[in-house]
Amino acid sequence: MKFSANLGFLYTDRALPDAIRAAAADGFDAVELHWPYATPAAQVRAALEETGLPVLGLNASRGREGENGLTALPGREAEAMAAVAQAVDYAAAIGAGAVHVLAGVAQGPAAEATYRANLAEACDLAAARGLTVLIEPLNARDAPGYFLSRTGHALAVIEALARPNLRLMFDVYHVQIMEGDLTRRLSALLPVIGHVQIAAVPDRGEPDAGEVDFRHLLAHLAGLGWTAPVGAEYRPRSGRTEDGLGWLQAFRGL
Repeated sequence: MKFSANLGFLYTDRALPDAIRAAAADGFDAVELHWPYATPAAQVRAALEETGLPVLGLNASRGREGENGLTALPGREAEAMAAVAQAVDYAAAIGAGAVHVLAGVAQGPAAEATYRANLAEACDLAAARGLTVLIEPLNARDAPGYFLSRTGHALAVIEALARPNLRLMFDVYHVQIMEGDLTRRLSALLPVIGHVQIAAVPDRGEPDAGEVDFRHLLAHLAGLGWTAPVGAEYRPRSGRTEDGLGWLQAFRGL
C-alpha cells in the first residue's frame, strides 16, 4: 500500500517546499495539498521535482473567512468559478492530478441546482487541463450545515452529471462518522472513487488507534485492486508529524 502525506495537516511547522522534502525523507510516496496559493507554484514544483514525489491534488478556495466552499451557494456563481479557475491553474502549474471543489454551507433545491450547474462547469474547466474534479462528503459534527454530507448524495450528483472526470473523495474519517459500514461502502462505491483518505476516528489522529481497524480496511481496499496512494489526512497527536509515523511502515505491506 502506498501513502500520500496531506500537507494541510502534516509538516505544518515548515514552509511548503520544505514540507514536501520532509514527506519524501520520511518515506511517503506522494503529497497532497489544501490551500497552497500563498506559495509560488514554481517553488512547489521545484521541490516536487527535487524529491520525485507526485502531487495528487489540492483544494479550491473556501471563499470568505468562515466559509467552507462556494459551489452550492446561489448568487455566488462567479466567485465559485473564479475559485475553480485558480485551483485548476495552480494544479496544472505544479503537475497535480485533481482539484477538490468544496460545496459550502447551503441547503434546499436552489442549492442543489446551483451545485450541479457549477460542478458541470468546473468539470469542463478541469478537463481542458487534464484534471479530475473531486467532491467530498464532510461530517456534520466537524462541518455543520455543509451541503454534501453523505456518499449517497455524492453518488447521485456524479451519476446525474455523468462527467468522466468527476469523482468521489472517500474520506474514511468523515464516512465513518456519518454512515459507517466502511468495507461494504468502499466496495459499492469503488467505480466512482477518485481518492481515499484516512484518519483515526473519533480524534482524527494517526490511523493506528480509534474505532476503525485500518489493517482490515486497507487490506480490503488493496483486495479491490486499489493501487493509488491513500491520503494521510490526520492531525498528529503530538503536534510533530515525525513523532507518529510508526503506522506508515506497519501498513506498507497491506
